[in-house]
Amino acid sequence: MFDFEKLWQVTVNLTQGLGQNAIIFSVTLVLALPFGMVVTFGLMSKVSPVRRACKTLVWAVRGTPLMLQLFIVMYGPGLIFDTPFRSRMLAALIAFVINYSMYFAEIYRGALENIPKGQFEAGKVLGLSKTQVFFHIILFQVIKRITAPIGNEVITLVKDTSLARVIAVQEMLMQAQRYMQAGLIWPLFYSLVFYLAATALLTLLFGHLERRIAYAAGE
Repeated sequence: MFDFEKLWQVTVNLTQGLGQNAIIFSVTLVLALPFGMVVTFGLMSKVSPVRRACKTLVWAVRGTPLMLQLFIVMYGPGLIFDTPFRSRMLAALIAFVINYSMYFAEIYRGALENIPKGQFEAGKVLGLSKTQVFFHIILFQVIKRITAPIGNEVITLVKDTSLARVIAVQEMLMQAQRYMQAGLIWPLFYSLVFYLAATALLTLLFGHLERRIAYAAGE
């Protein structure tokens, strides 16, 4: 006979773990999206040292696993400066924000570089400042170009939040693994329901957003 009491207990514990995933997801998006734009301006800067520094940072972050970056942020300060992180969640947030900022920066850069330069020149001819050209002419085209790749990264972020368990953040998958260590394996598969629900919701959301943008563009 199925144990509904156990199902309820597992659901409560997984939901508590899901709250940790949600914190990582939300804070990463709120901070990484704007910080990625700052890095993009650095990548496109005419100041050579700034441009090279940003390119090196993006290369280093994108060229190494997020799991390794979590270990570096969590344990690096303790090994180098003898001041270890006391908050595992804070370490996870820093690693996630830095990692996703670099990916968003490359998406922004690609979108901006694909805008025909003639549009910038046309704006100047009309007497618009660089800021006005960006907000009145360029911004909507950039949003149109980045919606799909940003959506893919956001969906990936949902799944990547589970990596926080490697530095012992009490997220959902870690809660499920504890049941597995106790000889109960089905909670691990049960956690799939939460991930699938989140990714399905985001897929629908970004699909709707893409259709709205296409409609606004007259497509």
